[in-house]
Amino acid sequence: MTTPQEHHGGCLCGAIRFATAGPPDWVTICFCNFCQKATGGHQMTEPIFEIGNFRISQGEPTIYTHISGGSGQKVFVHFCNKCGSKTHLTFARWPDRLGIYRGAYDDPNWFEISPDNTKFIFLNAAQKGTLVPPGYKTFAEHAATPDGEPLEPVVLSDVLHL
Repeated sequence: MTTPQEHHGGCLCGAIRFATAGPPDWVTICFCNFCQKATGGHQMTEPIFEIGNFRISQGEPTIYTHISGGSGQKVFVHFCNKCGSKTHLTFARWPDRLGIYRGAYDDPNWFEISPDNTKFIFLNAAQKGTLVPPGYKTFAEHAATPDGEPLEPVVLSDVLHL
């Protein structure tokens, strides 16, 4: 059943389908090496939700367990074992949250990306030519210590061109 606040997505072949309810709690734009390899691009845009606002509506993802180079904690990559598309991530460090691969949504532009809800992390690993807009919270590495304590962001006053 679909509600007006749900947003749907899935894998490339359609074997896995999911829905999220409501807006993301925040959006992380990450430039770490893991995210670059996981997406095949220069960064990953990841809306973050409480686990209770996510459901698998079709199929069963396969899970790859990865040890994060940034936190040393387990990251669980959920993907389709038929087409290989990644749909979402769960975290040992934050068991009540998950992140969605933005491109897995049917409409990847449905949620807002603004200075109020978005942070840029692992700028020290960003590829040459990366642009970061002013006004956003930025971090050279992760936004929290390995034990989960938040770090203080740097808010840029001008565009950062790496």
